[in-house]
Amino acid sequence: MLQQVSPQPSRPFEVTNRMVMLIAVPMTLAAVTTPLLGLVDMGVVGQFGKAELIGGLAIGALVFDFLFSLFGFLRTGTTGLVAQALGRGDELEEQTIFWRSAIIALIGGVAMIVTLPLILSAAIGYMQATEETNQAMATYVTIRMFAAPFSLMNYTILGLILGRGQGVLGLKLQVLLNGINIIMSVLLGLKLGWGIEGVAWGTVCGEVVACFVGLAIVLRGFKLRPRPDLSLILDRQGLMRMFVVNRDLMIRSLLLLTAFAVFTRHGTELGSVTLAANSVLMNFFLIAGFFLDGMATAAEQIIGRAVGANYRPAFMRGVKLTFLWGLIMSATISLFLLLAGDIIIFTLSKAEDVYQEALIYLPWAACTALTGLLAFHMDGVFIGATWSRDMRNMMIVSLIMFFVTLYATKPVIGNHGLWLALNVFLSIRGFTMLAILPRKIKAQFSHTH
Repeated sequence: MLQQVSPQPSRPFEVTNRMVMLIAVPMTLAAVTTPLLGLVDMGVVGQFGKAELIGGLAIGALVFDFLFSLFGFLRTGTTGLVAQALGRGDELEEQTIFWRSAIIALIGGVAMIVTLPLILSAAIGYMQATEETNQAMATYVTIRMFAAPFSLMNYTILGLILGRGQGVLGLKLQVLLNGINIIMSVLLGLKLGWGIEGVAWGTVCGEVVACFVGLAIVLRGFKLRPRPDLSLILDRQGLMRMFVVNRDLMIRSLLLLTAFAVFTRHGTELGSVTLAANSVLMNFFLIAGFFLDGMATAAEQIIGRAVGANYRPAFMRGVKLTFLWGLIMSATISLFLLLAGDIIIFTLSKAEDVYQEALIYLPWAACTALTGLLAFHMDGVFIGATWSRDMRNMMIVSLIMFFVTLYATKPVIGNHGLWLALNVFLSIRGFTMLAILPRKIKAQFSHTH
């Protein structure tokens, strides 16, 4: 957790609705392309009419969610630290943070490729799906793994851009990444008939192109600013500080994905049709989640800048404005998913049994937009302030409640219990962080003059 060693003079700035929207709207639009990508991938595979292929894609995507969540700080941590450097007016530190994150991204991506056999073995052993589902998953993961270093580098690039509050540029890069991914997935997977292999290669194409374009933009911007030398970038104390700041973010992310993995694992116990239906409906949660993530990103940048500037009024107004707009957004999403959910489900899967099963649990999936609102919002606030230790602790509490709800209700109400546990998990995350927020604010700004 980042702590200021000594009181710093405040650097006042005004937080307005326009400031919030200049970050939130572009990133919300960019975020829409991400669940849209999931919908397209699911749609491409769904055209083959096999629940096992849909399940294999879902498990394969979950594998990468797990892997990339371990390095999620390359985006979130970089955003918070860069925003704080921006608040302090320290341009040299902004670049130093970026290059340290880039080093971690490269090492992490290569490590994923090297350990691919172990990753596949663990996924197959844990999920215990059918042979055909496992084969589809292994194919998808093996191909997509080639893009791991580029994917992690894209996290770092986006973290720097968002930390500076450049939401429109972030939008352009995300649209480029997901746009190429979608086009190539449809072309290779559907038009050329490559199926799940085509979807995986489409992802590789998008990640590689976006990485090179993003790096070119970032490096061009660096030419106009003071540059850190190699010794500063590789400074042992500085590198260790970055690991310490993000250590708890890594643990928190792992716990978060553990909940989703357990959700999917328990879905497999209910059969291939229920697993496929839950996989389709999880895209609804992604739609809601990525919309809310756009507003959470605005909170990250504004809160991080306010902490760096040591200016409490900006912090308080940033919290209030981002929550208000998030509430409006989440209510709209929930209503839309309830009204149009059956059409979306039908579009995603041609399998009649999967369609009918998904309709039963549609209301649960639509509710995630509301139950997840506070969780996403508080994540943005705590990430911006780099209160990662508290995020970790509250995640532990939420995960415990998830398991309690799951094992108490699933034996009685089956798949309804799974969805109830997920909604409880989201709700507890938000409210526990909200409960400690006043204390954290008081401590953070206790030395403000």
